[in-house]
Amino acid sequence: MSMLELRQVRKVYGDGDSQTAVLNGLDFKVEAGEFVAVLGPSGSGKSTFLSIAGALLAPTSGEVFIDGEALSGKSEKERADFRLRKIGFMFQSAQLLPFLKVKEQLLFSAKQANIQSAEGNRRANELLDQLHISHRSNVYPEKLSGGEKQRVAIARAWMNHPAILFADEPTASLDFERGKEVVRMLADAVRTEGKAAVMVTHDQRMLEWCTRVLRLENGILREA
Repeated sequence: MSMLELRQVRKVYGDGDSQTAVLNGLDFKVEAGEFVAVLGPSGSGKSTFLSIAGALLAPTSGEVFIDGEALSGKSEKERADFRLRKIGFMFQSAQLLPFLKVKEQLLFSAKQANIQSAEGNRRANELLDQLHISHRSNVYPEKLSGGEKQRVAIARAWMNHPAILFADEPTASLDFERGKEVVRMLADAVRTEGKAAVMVTHDQRMLEWCTRVLRLENGILREA
């Protein structure tokens, strides 16, 4: 089953003669169990692509489907609710809340997604165990290493059982060994959850755990 599908997606910025097409009739599909990497030089539109695929930005034309559900026609509130139900995000920095301990980070996400407290607690324990970070459950982010923070970010991103997870340069702030560990754990989580993930990255050393590698050039995705 397709976790994500983009059909003829275009994104144009500017007006009149100053228009710039960043995405140009892009077709893209991700199936359950896939971990897809997207490469591309700076300015190639990777951030725009990720924002549209993640329901943060509307395309100029074309359609986006996540877990079989179309995003077109949804209000801003409906899109926000949809993201909470269906999408997980990871960023260059873990973006953990400094005033919450590790497990509290996950329980806060569960509450935002309207997950019942008992289920949220069970889910948090399960993910912390899977990602080998449960021994740090009662620690504040300032006490965590960079790799530990990103492991917590992975767990938090999977809390709501999303159909798909989007990772934007998740290893950018880590050294090679820590980055490799995080990507391997992300790949393991995709298999364990039976869902899908799309990772935008500049680091080609992280690609061995991906099931597909694509390059974004001239507004089109092609096999790398």
